Amino acid sequence: MRTIKDDLQRKVSEALEGGGKKRIKSQHEKKKLTARERINYLLDENSFEEMGMLVTHRTSDFGMDKQVYYGDGVVTGYGTIDGRPVYIFAQDFTVFGGSLSETHAEKICKIMDQAVKAGVPIIGLNDSGGARIQEGVRSLGGYADIFYRNVQASGVIPQISAIMGPCAGGAVYSPAMTDFTFMVQNTSYMFVTGPNVVKTVTNENVTAEELGGANTHAVKSGVTHFTAPNDVVCLDQVKKLFSYLPQNNKLAPSKLAYVLGEEYCEELENIIPDSPNKPYDMHLVIKGIIDVDSFFEVHEQFATNIIVGFARLGGRSVGIIANQPMSLAGVLDVNSSKKAARFTRFCDAFNIPLLVLVDVPGFLPGTEQEWNGIILNGAKLLYALSEATVPRVTVITRKAYGGAYDVMNSKHIHADINYAWPTAEIAVMGAKGASEIIFKKEISEAEHPDQKLIEKEKEYADKFANPFEAAQRGFIDEVIAPKDTRRKLLKAFAILENKVVSKPDRKHGNIPL
Repeated sequence: MRTIKDDLQRKVSEALEGGGKKRIKSQHEKKKLTARERINYLLDENSFEEMGMLVTHRTSDFGMDKQVYYGDGVVTGYGTIDGRPVYIFAQDFTVFGGSLSETHAEKICKIMDQAVKAGVPIIGLNDSGGARIQEGVRSLGGYADIFYRNVQASGVIPQISAIMGPCAGGAVYSPAMTDFTFMVQNTSYMFVTGPNVVKTVTNENVTAEELGGANTHAVKSGVTHFTAPNDVVCLDQVKKLFSYLPQNNKLAPSKLAYVLGEEYCEELENIIPDSPNKPYDMHLVIKGIIDVDSFFEVHEQFATNIIVGFARLGGRSVGIIANQPMSLAGVLDVNSSKKAARFTRFCDAFNIPLLVLVDVPGFLPGTEQEWNGIILNGAKLLYALSEATVPRVTVITRKAYGGAYDVMNSKHIHADINYAWPTAEIAVMGAKGASEIIFKKEISEAEHPDQKLIEKEKEYADKFANPFEAAQRGFIDEVIAPKDTRRKLLKAFAILENKVVSKPDRKHGNIPL
């Protein structure tokens, strides 16, 4: 018996060393934590329970039978974050470069299956050179097994991916199908084909960082939702995101203790400029509405003309979607529509109420937008909000023009409560453009056309550049003073907390992808 115990201890010690001290040192020299260090930092102290520690690969080709490591390049198991259960896997770059083998994939699939059955979120820490080429199609099959489970888990449990090293080829599709992706600057990258293949096929010279680094995917492609300067900050961000999410689609996010006060914010009274064409920062509006320092922005660097993120209102977790007048005047375009639609669908899947702040002059015009499908992409946001059954509350702060008014959670697509500030302008278009169309003949025949245009512009503005026409028709539930917004929203979300919607009997809708 003593021999067996000694043998177990030896195997465990070998497993804990991963690829060995030399490779661990190399990982640290790259300013990267090891798989086990990442797990231990992310999870509550002593909460991690490992599964599959002694798994090894089954390959004998190409001398692989002489290279056997316990765990086979991925650490899997479960633990807690702030006392809440979570399943986790972390690829170990010190073992075969974290490459995915048949057994490596089986370990990941096992905890994915258990996470779904237990109704517990899953977090993947990716750091892998890709498919293990010595195993050929078995490795590729392992990827597909993981992809399938990503889809089955989608909308059932939150799935979070942190890219903390290379992630290339087929490996990129699993993070792409999870709910949120994090990347570490300068040490992580994602791409379907690497720089060498790009050079061969298109003759483009590009570095791995330029092609698929954290900043590229945060700003240009929108593939990643968050970036961090190092592993520790990345894992801190994962913890913060986790705090806003429920365990699964059957539960609501946990509500923090909160004591109500007067809940007025005088600063909101002076945010909207006198000129309708002057921008202001919608972040200031968000700050004046939410619980102190509770906003956690998602996709901060991508499609900056719209803001999305999580916050708390009276301790409740809410999702915020807000036009940003500081960027492209807050118009909706291809990227902002996709960004907001994706966020909407996540919040709806996981019972997180939605607050929509509106200052939108319309959709961005131009050939580039039309040729890149603004019609279909704008429809994605319209579809997502129309489909959402969580509590939905809208506040129009200034402009709500044209079809963009409809799309941004209007009463017509069954938003629950719609507020407007006195500065709201709800119309087909701005007063100047509308006047030039409606009064075209009258203006052209006037003795002083410019003066007549100004008169007609004022006439149109007096009628439509306000929220009262919409309020009279019931499209706006209440016109409120900006300083009252937080108090109104606290009450609105409280009364809607147990909202129930009966959905049509269908397999699923056909969102315009």
